[in-house]
Amino acid sequence: MTFDPITIIMLAVLAVLIFFMFRNSRKRQADAKEMQQKVQPGAQVMTNFGVFGTILSIDEDENQVLLETSPGTILTVHRQTIARVVEPKDAVDVDETPALDGEPEFGERVSDAATDETTSDASGTDQSNNDEKPDAK
Repeated sequence: MTFDPITIIMLAVLAVLIFFMFRNSRKRQADAKEMQQKVQPGAQVMTNFGVFGTILSIDEDENQVLLETSPGTILTVHRQTIARVVEPKDAVDVDETPALDGEPEFGERVSDAATDETTSDASGTDQSNNDEKPDAK
């Protein structure tokens, strides 16, 4: 049985796809295991529906978590709704580059006196665009 080049290429691509599927599966399992180890009473967490809170207790038998979202407000959620453990951010020194001389910073509004001024005659009409001709149809 002879294999043509197209068959060999297709088999190689299939092998690469299967390799990456198993690799990603193992990586996801390792991430899930690491997250489950971090889910302990006292941990700051975020749920799948965007609620932040502190874990008060975990019921392994019922797969329920008591989550305190604000002082006195306790929610009971399913354990699998815990999306991630929120870790406090360290103070990051942002290296801001100063604006060039005469250049506005990003988002800064600049009023340019030359473009803002319009000349008006006594009747109050704008005379700055006298060179333009109306469209003739």
